Amino acid sequence: MKYTEIDTKTIEELNVLLKEKETSLFELNLKLRTMQLTNSSEIRVTKKDIAKIKTALNAKRRAQV
Repeated sequence: MKYTEIDTKTIEELNVLLKEKETSLFELNLKLRTMQLTNSSEIRVTKKDIAKIKTALNAKRRAQV
């Protein structure tokens, strides 16, 4: 997911997307611990997506004030 895709979303959409990504990260970590995860790089990509979403949320919140 690119930052330009994230930047066009509203705060509410970003909060929903953040919740989905955090849930996905939790499930990936569970799969990793139970040896069911085949592609461990998915965890790194998901963490980066969460960071991008949080960055966009922070920028939008600061712009409102």
